[in-house]
Amino acid sequence: MKLYYAPNTCSLSPHIVLRELGLPFELVRVDNKTKKTEDGRDFLAINPKGYVAALELTEGQILTEGPVIVQYLAELKPECGLVPTAGSWERLRLQEWLNFITSEIHAGSAPLFNTTLPEEARLAICEKLFRRFDFLQQVLSGSDYLAGNTFSVADAYLFTVLRWCRFFAIDLKRWSALSTYMTRIASRPAVQAALLAEL
Repeated sequence: MKLYYAPNTCSLSPHIVLRELGLPFELVRVDNKTKKTEDGRDFLAINPKGYVAALELTEGQILTEGPVIVQYLAELKPECGLVPTAGSWERLRLQEWLNFITSEIHAGSAPLFNTTLPEEARLAICEKLFRRFDFLQQVLSGSDYLAGNTFSVADAYLFTVLRWCRFFAIDLKRWSALSTYMTRIASRPAVQAALLAEL
């Protein structure tokens, strides 16, 4: 498999999952500005949406959208426990988390990358985002991970998008459980290996 990625983007999530599962894969870096891969190919020919992550399967199919990719990968080695059994109530809860992260944290914080954003708009975005952080603080005050007692694909995704806070001058220490959670996830060997590989 090939994972098309760019540093400091949501493609870190499936990268972490690949390493957690110990699956063989090749990393292919994409320049987000030029839409060229590191070997000179047109990334738009690989993923016409124009953004990472994209996973090229061994049979040549391309899978996109991080929450879908991480579930697909975890199903390849269900014994690793990164997703609950398909069709179970626990799996629905995990999908609920993935959708929350996608819509409320990922999409909710992405506008902050726009450096020309008026201050009033930035404050409104942060106010809404901080309400979501308050909710996560409540959840993680009583649990080490989002979907129960074990690390899941949802944790890989949340960790990935919360890392962007450093670009927005948002100090997660304001939410003690969230800050502790980030430290916990960052200490995982697969996470450290993924971060190192993307330098």
